[in-house]
Amino acid sequence: MTFNDCFLKWPKYTLIIQAADQQGTGFPTDGTAVIIVTDSNDNPPQFEPETYTVSVPENQVGVEVAKLTVTDGDEPGSPAWSTKYKIISGDKLGVFNISTGPSQLEGIITTVKPLDYEKTKQYILSVIVENDDPFVGPLPTSTATVTVNVEDVNEPPVFNPKEKYIIKPENVPVGSDLVAFTATDPDIGRAQKLTYRIGSDPAGFLSVIEDTGMIKVKSLMDRESIEVKDGKYTAIILAVDNDETARATGTGTLIIELEDVNDNAPYINEREIKICNQEAPPVLLSITDKDLHPNAGPFSVETQGDTMKNWTAKMNDSGTGIELILKSTLESGVYNVVLRVFDEQKLYQDTSVKATVCECKGESVVCNETRTARLSLSIIIRIICTIVALVSISFLLVYFMRPQICFGQGSL
Repeated sequence: MTFNDCFLKWPKYTLIIQAADQQGTGFPTDGTAVIIVTDSNDNPPQFEPETYTVSVPENQVGVEVAKLTVTDGDEPGSPAWSTKYKIISGDKLGVFNISTGPSQLEGIITTVKPLDYEKTKQYILSVIVENDDPFVGPLPTSTATVTVNVEDVNEPPVFNPKEKYIIKPENVPVGSDLVAFTATDPDIGRAQKLTYRIGSDPAGFLSVIEDTGMIKVKSLMDRESIEVKDGKYTAIILAVDNDETARATGTGTLIIELEDVNDNAPYINEREIKICNQEAPPVLLSITDKDLHPNAGPFSVETQGDTMKNWTAKMNDSGTGIELILKSTLESGVYNVVLRVFDEQKLYQDTSVKATVCECKGESVVCNETRTARLSLSIIIRIICTIVALVSISFLLVYFMRPQICFGQGSL
């Protein structure tokens, strides 16, 4: 029986000691001695078993790889009994971590970085175990060997770059090629084919050739579309492999910065105004052009058709608004004012403004709706009378131009 076995069975000894003098029969006396045996770390922990072979899927982080068990002959619960672990070889990239399990007699290996089957298919780890307390004297250290086989899984295709940025004019013709946006399959050991499709195309501008990843213009791109933010249009492109068990899909982001072209003529925002027919100040009309400089302002304006007889239009000092002036006194009523507005590149658009002219003076516009309605009714009556007159004239023309029947004289 070893000393350690005795310690585990009897960690404390109680001794009765008697002392007596040597005269005559002697007078004895008893004493008690208590001896407590303290443990020292004289039993190294041992792996049981010492070799492990495990398989772990690639790309997983935090997964348990292996649980290594040990035994220790020292006092349970003491620092000489609890264990700690270290990977001493086979993990140059720091892919694995090992920690002490809840029982204090197990080492748990986990992944702290994703495994990559295409780079490393197998790891052979050497692990040592020690106690929290140092050994008493030279003791052999137990070593375990853990063989980790990496399992291949189907990984999604990868776009490179993941976000592609291009600059194109907004008026690129429909059917034109924009850019080839392709991905690669990280599963180099598998003979897989990639196909491409549109994942997100909010304005429907784009199409993609399935086999090549060439992005084409499907409908005319418009920088002024609500789907274009700060002049940039974003679409998502998908690459899909043809794995037989579970297809994987990769995503790439295509950002198209659309250069402005002069494809929007300026127009007047106000479509209805009211104005006095006497001493009226200019009415200010605002202009919108969705294009950017130099395809927008400064603007110019011209009156069109009958508008030129009674109205004058000119740009204000800033060149961004129109001053509309009534240059002659008109009867109360509603008039159609046609203005042609040009941008800096002379692209123009005609805008009709409904102008209600009221019997008043100055800038305080007061309209007599009853009078306006009566005037409108009188106009309608005049139109009806004109139509009746035209019909009557037509009837008379037909009457007088009809064939005449002549009667000749005969003898009785």
